[in-house]
Amino acid sequence: MRLVIARMNHETNTFSPVPTPLEAFAPRWGKDALDAASGSTTAMGAFLAFAQRVDAKVITPVFATANPSGLVEDMAWQAMSDAIVEAVSEGCDAVLLDLHGAMVTRSHTDGEGELLSRVRAAAPTTPIGVALDLHTNLTRKMVENSDVLVGFKTYPHVDMVETGEHVARLIERMLEDNLRPARAWVHPPLLAHTLMMNTNTPGAMRSAIEAARQAEGQDGVLAATVFGGFPLADIPDAGMSVVVVAEDHAQAQAVATRLSAQLWAEREHFVYQETDLKGSIAHARNVGEASGSGPVLLLDHGDNCMSGGTCDTMDVLAEALAQGLDDIIAGPFCDPGAVNALIEAGVGTRVSLEVGNRLPPLAAIGAQKKPLHMSGIVRAISDGEYVVSGPTYTGMRCTMGKSAVLDTGTAKLLISERPHEPWDLGVYQSVGLQPASCRFLILKSRMYYRPVFAPLSKVIIDCASQGVTSSDYRLFNFERLPRPIYPIDPTTPWTPESEPS
Repeated sequence: MRLVIARMNHETNTFSPVPTPLEAFAPRWGKDALDAASGSTTAMGAFLAFAQRVDAKVITPVFATANPSGLVEDMAWQAMSDAIVEAVSEGCDAVLLDLHGAMVTRSHTDGEGELLSRVRAAAPTTPIGVALDLHTNLTRKMVENSDVLVGFKTYPHVDMVETGEHVARLIERMLEDNLRPARAWVHPPLLAHTLMMNTNTPGAMRSAIEAARQAEGQDGVLAATVFGGFPLADIPDAGMSVVVVAEDHAQAQAVATRLSAQLWAEREHFVYQETDLKGSIAHARNVGEASGSGPVLLLDHGDNCMSGGTCDTMDVLAEALAQGLDDIIAGPFCDPGAVNALIEAGVGTRVSLEVGNRLPPLAAIGAQKKPLHMSGIVRAISDGEYVVSGPTYTGMRCTMGKSAVLDTGTAKLLISERPHEPWDLGVYQSVGLQPASCRFLILKSRMYYRPVFAPLSKVIIDCASQGVTSSDYRLFNFERLPRPIYPIDPTTPWTPESEPS
């Protein structure tokens, strides 16, 4: 048996100015891709374990992942896609792809759909199985050019391997039992907020996922996935969707219709009600004066690294300082120029410089932000490398790029060369900061901070900055998104029966 197995993964925020060249993916090719993916906690790692179990010959054209950011450069998409299509063109018994489902390039609003259409053209009758992220913006092109589609059922994502195993089981049935799965999908006009997709807490998203799991327990239903979608993408297919893979098309359609009807009935509960920033900081000040251990955690969800944020928006820190908060640890803030200036000054030196607000903000709102002028002492300089202590990505070596700490007296700012998700204590401890010991901790995160920093905190307060990952859809100039769509258009009419499969 000959299997083509690959990973090409990116969540594209079309409003983000953060560039996404090929280097952002740190692609591994051929044998290097095999070595990198083997044993990894990814769907591709599960695909390779399946291949080993069935003693298949494996071709691994690419293993590539980039952090969420702006539009993928065409050359990057082309290089990775060409490698996959070329491998498939040489002949194989099945194709197993680990994709995100929300990739947008400068030329293609549907990066995965375009890839899959080319794979299908190269192998018209070959089984194609695809593992997808919960935040997939599912398209007709993706569904029609694959045989099996299964998405994550957790956010934060802890079932990547399980999803890959699910895809592999169905592809194995296609190869050995002549299974010919039917697919049905439904795409309600619903642009859910990412902050309402946490599957660890009670709510509409967890209920929808549980309904999908129950559907998978029915005879004949092979896979049922509810996608939250990635809303910060100005494309025709952004938003929530359902895809069902079953032995019979009528059953697939019935289940997809039922699950989508549940999403629509619960649509109000997929909308995040934002508090204004001044009010959030005032609340934080009051809570900070109350008794209790641990810092008050201020989440700058409008500039979230893992949704394509620039990581240089200074709104939350500026408001915190304006309202008199002190004993603050904040960051990482991405500002290569400031890092270089601090490194040149050296540890122990008092400096004055401008920090943050470097990349163009939302063109849709015409915001003109200026860097914050900060004065303080350089407390630490680092290469920004650390090893994750867990529980997410335990043992993985990460880097923020060159990093430094500026101590202003009221706040200690971690400034890094690269955008970086604050998902581990090592982010701070690598530069000598102890985040559990401050009064206020400002993080640019939505979800991945939770396993480590939520247990340390006295209280968690969401803070709405005007960044490219804001939950305020009014800030964004959607031009390709079909209208009406809920909640931008509150009276949007829709019934699941009106949606084509």
